[in-house]
Amino acid sequence: MVRRTRPQAVLFACGLNAVRSPMAAALFKQLHGASAYVGSAGARKGELDPFAVAVMEEAGVDIAKHKPMTFEELEDWEGLNFDLIVTLSPEAHHRALELTRTIAADVEYWPTVDPTDAEGSREQRLDAYRAVRDQLRARIDARFSGSEANEAKE
Repeated sequence: MVRRTRPQAVLFACGLNAVRSPMAAALFKQLHGASAYVGSAGARKGELDPFAVAVMEEAGVDIAKHKPMTFEELEDWEGLNFDLIVTLSPEAHHRALELTRTIAADVEYWPTVDPTDAEGSREQRLDAYRAVRDQLRARIDARFSGSEANEAKE
């Protein structure tokens, strides 16, 4: 059985750091407060998506001031001192695996649909973002809330 302790610093990463990774980082903060340092980055740099801002606002989380950044920008700005990198897209996963050649961090891949590909009415598109938000919330809760309980059993 793999022991999954709660990391001290978590980085969520996706393709552009514009939708999935900022949503995940903000949800982690909402669910777990200051229990660990959390950041987000992208394999490439994008622009913060207004649909992501809207669905996070519905959940009581403000990400409107998020400034997307790449792994390289994050490294230059504050360093890459993370115990765990959670990747949400194949591109980010490959980049994170490259990074672990020079930094000691675990990498977990959580395949997450890119809601920017959704088509239809505004409401249908928002529903795609809501689905991603809710999936991320459930996955974060399952992964990190259970860590302390699992440690107590071992």
